[in-house]
Amino acid sequence: QVQLVESGGGLVQAGGSLRLSCAASGRTFSSYFMGWFRQAPGKERDFVADISWSRGTTYYADSVKGRFTISRDSAKNSVYLQMNSLKPEDTAVYYCAAGAGALRYGRSYADYWGHGTQVTVSS
Repeated sequence: QVQLVESGGGLVQAGGSLRLSCAASGRTFSSYFMGWFRQAPGKERDFVADISWSRGTTYYADSVKGRFTISRDSAKNSVYLQMNSLKPEDTAVYYCAAGAGALRYGRSYADYWGHGTQVTVSS
C-alpha cells in the first residue's frame, strides 16, 4: 500500500520560511516523479514543483521560482519543499504527489497523493 505522508506545515508571517516533508512508502519510486501541488480555498489544485527521482532534475511553477526549492533524500525515501520569502498568496493546503510522468503537466499525471498539510502565511 503506497503512502505519502506530509508534514511541516503551519502558520508563518510574510517573508518567513517553512520546510515541508513528504515520507513515501509502499513501493519503489526510483523511476517516478515526486512533487508538490497546492490548493487554496475555492481554487483548483495547482502544480508547485516536481523532481525526477532518478536524475534529480527539478521544475517549478513561475509563481514560486526563485523562492521554493524541491529536493529528495533517497536514503529516507523522502521529498522536501523549502519555502522562503513566503507571501500571503502562498496560503494553501500543500499536497505531496508521485507519478510515473512529470507532474508539471498537471494533476492527472499524479498516481498517488498525500492527505495534505496546511500552510498559512499572514500579512
